[in-house]
Amino acid sequence: MASSAESVECDSSQTLPLEFQRVRKTTVDLCATLAPEDTVVQSMPDVSPTKWHLAHVTWFWERFVLESYLDGYRRFNENYDFLLNSYYYTAGQMHPRSRRGLLSRPTLAQVIAYRDHVDQAMSRLIEQRADDEEFAFLIALGLNHEQQHQELLLTDIKHVFSVNPMLPAFDASLATPPKRPAPEHRYLPGKPGIMKIGATGEAFCFDNETPRHEALLHPHRVGSRLVTNGEFREFIEDGGYGRSDLWLSDGWAAINERGWQRPLYWSENLESEFTLAGLRDIDDSAPVTHVSYYEADAFARWTGKRLPTEFEWEAAAAAEPVEGNLMESRYWHPVTAGDTAQFFGDVWEWTSSSYAPYPGFRPLAGSLGEYNGKFMCNQMTVRGGSCVTAADHIRPSYRSFFYPDQRWQFLGIRLACDGED
Repeated sequence: MASSAESVECDSSQTLPLEFQRVRKTTVDLCATLAPEDTVVQSMPDVSPTKWHLAHVTWFWERFVLESYLDGYRRFNENYDFLLNSYYYTAGQMHPRSRRGLLSRPTLAQVIAYRDHVDQAMSRLIEQRADDEEFAFLIALGLNHEQQHQELLLTDIKHVFSVNPMLPAFDASLATPPKRPAPEHRYLPGKPGIMKIGATGEAFCFDNETPRHEALLHPHRVGSRLVTNGEFREFIEDGGYGRSDLWLSDGWAAINERGWQRPLYWSENLESEFTLAGLRDIDDSAPVTHVSYYEADAFARWTGKRLPTEFEWEAAAAAEPVEGNLMESRYWHPVTAGDTAQFFGDVWEWTSSSYAPYPGFRPLAGSLGEYNGKFMCNQMTVRGGSCVTAADHIRPSYRSFFYPDQRWQFLGIRLACDGED
């Protein structure tokens, strides 16, 4: 299991170049099992080709660091500024996200050459500016951005391979999760009252984790572990997907329009699921994953419970060590709970909280202010990281967000309920 780790910190001339090299190398290493043909496929609009991820994170360094801080820097290719911009409209126009899979050029070899060019320039720049506090923060932001794309790279290629009739394994050598019974599910009392929520300022954080503020928590209890495949199977077998009374209106429309009857990647007979290691039997004791917010909410209603708010989740998780089944565990799939409450790793946990700004929120200045703030509408907050989140990337205050109908990420369920008893 991955052990506790601090967020990527870049606070000295010694750690800065090492952290940059480590994170950049990890991104490339994740692609070791892929052929060039694998890296160009886009299986749906939410998915980006692996090649695009490799190139985009490199564009981020070029566009927001090298062009601002390295005198005389010249872009590797002027066309890349349009092709590789994701959503930074203040930085210029961009190629449509849904059409990234049509880009056969630049080739994978050209993307790797681009990475090498930018890495060499970044190494020179880091040597010059490592003691600059503002520069160090920008490097930390860029490294955390790249770690987010490492996770997206894995979840995106999983979807790409899942639509291939051959069902190829991304990496057949991935460790097989241990088979063991799930511990008893209990409801642990949360702390009611006024709680401090948000980043403490002691380490790197994204702007959407700020400012730290007070939130009122009513008496509540939080599940002692994640919901399992077996428990979700009971929901399916009880006709949960056919009961309109369990579903939000938009959710009921979504499952009927798309024909959803089970989690993404489950086989029709509910016996196997597609994983990054290929097709495997469903372990009923392991956490259910690849479910939308609508499915998580319907399951909670079926049990007579609810999803936790993000503030209830953070208050509970803050008392736990930041450790669990994360990327470094090399399972890259949820595992059955052991002696922890699974707040970190395994699956991103849906909360009942809309993704919205904290009181007094101010986005970063300039183009980087587009990173989080402009998405604070129509999405739901998820917490805790997943089995493909880097251990040094996650923390109790970390907020991510998805649309309620999305399920291609490792998304799962923790239950909560009102009251103290």
